[in-house]
Amino acid sequence: MVAAPLCSTAGTARADEPSPPPRPPHEAGSRLPSFQPDQQVSDGSVSVRGQRIDYQAVAGTLVVHPKGWDDADPNNPRNGAPATDENRPKDDHNPTAEARMFYVAYLRKGAKPENRPITFLYNGGPGSATVWLHMGAFGPRRVVTLDDSHDDAAPYKLINNDDSLLDASDLVFIDAPGTGFGRIAGKDKEKAFYNTDGDADAFTSFIAQFLARFGRFNSPKYLFGESYGTTRSAIVVNKLQSEKGIDFNGVMLLSQILNYNSSVDRPENNPGIDLPYVLALPTYAATAFYHHRLPQQPADLRKFLDEVEQFAVSDYQGALDAGTALDPARRDAVAEKLHAYTGLPVEYIRKAELRVNGGEFEKTLQGDRDIDTGRLDTRFSGPTMDPLGQRAEYDPQSAAISSAYISAFNDYARKQLHYGSQPNQGEDGYLEYKMSANNIRDWGFTHQLPGQSYPARGVPNVLPDLGMAMKYNPKLRIQLDQGYYDLATPYFEGVFEMRHLPIPRTLAGNVEIRQYQSGHMVYANEAALKQLHDNAADFIRRTDNLKPDTMPAAH
Repeated sequence: MVAAPLCSTAGTARADEPSPPPRPPHEAGSRLPSFQPDQQVSDGSVSVRGQRIDYQAVAGTLVVHPKGWDDADPNNPRNGAPATDENRPKDDHNPTAEARMFYVAYLRKGAKPENRPITFLYNGGPGSATVWLHMGAFGPRRVVTLDDSHDDAAPYKLINNDDSLLDASDLVFIDAPGTGFGRIAGKDKEKAFYNTDGDADAFTSFIAQFLARFGRFNSPKYLFGESYGTTRSAIVVNKLQSEKGIDFNGVMLLSQILNYNSSVDRPENNPGIDLPYVLALPTYAATAFYHHRLPQQPADLRKFLDEVEQFAVSDYQGALDAGTALDPARRDAVAEKLHAYTGLPVEYIRKAELRVNGGEFEKTLQGDRDIDTGRLDTRFSGPTMDPLGQRAEYDPQSAAISSAYISAFNDYARKQLHYGSQPNQGEDGYLEYKMSANNIRDWGFTHQLPGQSYPARGVPNVLPDLGMAMKYNPKLRIQLDQGYYDLATPYFEGVFEMRHLPIPRTLAGNVEIRQYQSGHMVYANEAALKQLHDNAADFIRRTDNLKPDTMPAAH
């Protein structure tokens, strides 16, 4: 891979907007906030497809609180009043919890806010920082990694990002509460932010604050979420529109999961719900195609997947629906077909009763060579940890690229954004950048659906949220981007969800789907990144409601 030269960057922190000194820790019983927003400002430029774009970079934090916070109510216990049964919020028992959320904003110089789109981007997890989208997809600098194998150790190469989305929009990369340079504090802080609705409330509050602080209410506005970030986006866009009165032009969903009942990670824990196996089958087929594990290798991937998708929703779905009543001859015929489409041994498929979950597929596809197949990106492979295990014990893609992303961002943040090494940002002048809150096992997945007075049982399904957002704003446009080699959120799962949004058929045309020969992190493949940029930039330009004469001139 040939690295492009870095564009020149002024890169000097400005002192015209100094960060306020931190407040001392609040005393026992006090309700004063302990966090204050801060920021570091620098200047830079990036070249995108031959066009130079000068920008201002703002790295900083904003402070958000759980739902129920009222900064104008002196009787609110969060504003200093003693907590009593009379004034304690009835829907929230975290009167002191708060989050300092870290962000990096890239704002094009010389553009009027009303003439410049702005896009808020975040990864998922839940509990992941947004270093991946920032350093791998759309930021002005991109870390170079290998396409489908483990990278060499440091030093890593940071290059000008020819596919930065700054040619089409200003960008705000937001880290989830408790990740990045952000922190959470206060009583029951984890309960306040580490759950589906608390997380969505935090992002809703952050975006509304950002629009006010930077004067961007009249800009064309977009959300771009990846993985769990798509779950978040469905809730957040609905809240921003229906609760805050802020319509959005579009939502871009990368590697979508809106209904967790469709996950193929451990569907055996939900017997009777066979849809995950159906929706994962095309990804199994694509993966076997990539690794040449099929009995007969098709010539064309897309034609092959069309055939597999049709089989999945017809014969395969019907066989699974029959359960133990399935005729043995029909079971054997379906097992043979699954072997032809996945490369897995027929006897293995029979023993699994035609139901192979994601971890088992990753373990078995190349298991005869003691190799595990990737989950986030099934093009990746790695040595198996336990040759006798039932499932893959780790993800080869995550192991292959994580060090490059984290190392490159830490270096970039401190040397070019000038954030993370100031005495007021951490002990001894150093603040740890947390790529994850490591909270997924403790995450509260229950979700209160629009119009309901209490959270629904089970795992979240936010199709109603996105459907309501599209009905509330019939001009809201949706772009779904997905990779064929993604077993974390299989591409056919996203297609199925878009076909089952609770919206009138007249709004179905507001949804468009773009697919790539890559994995969960579509941008990890350089050719796919270029396609992703072009599709996202085109989506923004078609929906930003701007006239050509309002667009900033190229330098």
